[in-house]
Amino acid sequence: MTGRVLIADDDATCVDLVRRLMQRLGYSITTAVDGREALAAVRRELPDLVLLDVEMPHVDGIEVCRRLKSDPATRLIPVVLITGLSATGDRVRGIEAGADDFLSKPFHPEELEARVRSLMRLKRYTDELDSAESVILSLALIIEARDPYTKGHCERLAHYATALGAHLALGSEERAALFRGGYLHDVGKIGIPDHVLLKPAPLSKDEFTLMKDHTVIGDQLCGGLHSLRLVRPIVRHHHERLDGSGYPDGLSGDAIPVLAHIVSIVDAYDAMTTTRPYREAWTPERAFEDLRNDVAKGRLRASLVDAFVDLARGGGLVGAGAAASPSAVPAIRMQEWRG
Repeated sequence: MTGRVLIADDDATCVDLVRRLMQRLGYSITTAVDGREALAAVRRELPDLVLLDVEMPHVDGIEVCRRLKSDPATRLIPVVLITGLSATGDRVRGIEAGADDFLSKPFHPEELEARVRSLMRLKRYTDELDSAESVILSLALIIEARDPYTKGHCERLAHYATALGAHLALGSEERAALFRGGYLHDVGKIGIPDHVLLKPAPLSKDEFTLMKDHTVIGDQLCGGLHSLRLVRPIVRHHHERLDGSGYPDGLSGDAIPVLAHIVSIVDAYDAMTTTRPYREAWTPERAFEDLRNDVAKGRLRASLVDAFVDLARGGGLVGAGAAASPSAVPAIRMQEWRG
């Protein structure tokens, strides 16, 4: 059995006991004697499990747990709080901090071993899921790399969509889905032949029909991952329009998922405000006018477009994806996002 365990406790006797138990199970061990050391060790080692004493110098175990769970780089690492205190309040604070499990001192070695095995299994499942999602994300970036005009497009969409989601006071799950959806919205283009995807001329009717399949292909690619359950509707439906003129399912009105509609708006904005082979980027104001024209035609939702325009005019997009290259989808595929 493999795995890395961080033991953080200022009680040397307790650390020695836990170390011997974990080594007997085949895990490699890192130790820390206070909260500051524990935080540094987690960032350095990225262990598979953290065992934290609640009462430690400098930064207590509950605060260490809170910081780990609030950091995207460490929030999936299981944390067990070990305490000699029996007060319910400490467990409540631990739960609020995101602790995955608790042990009270003195603990039975068999109980500790059982809990560690269980959490290690959970971590392996999480890692496998994360690895599968990473493959899908990598595919999205590979697609972007196939076409020099799309460099930076996914990154900007991820940031624009997340910024709009925050502006609309959406929940953390929805904002995370928007971020992933920005990267993955066109992942299905991995299944579109280069002679269509990179054609240096307008697409024929048959070619455009083939291009539209990327939404269905992308949905199928994401279908096996529970973590992408909120992202799949974005991937499939970000080309749907309120009047039913979009694709692939011709959805209309409230049948179109809100997150997909958000991505469709920022997708159109990015395409208009970045340089294309045949023209310079449009100004934001010109892009806003075009988006509102689509509202007038019944294609985009007025409330979402208005919120996006307010966000952009208020500086809410400044720095969002700014580091990415200011390029966009080729002009000859305007029809793809314009419907």
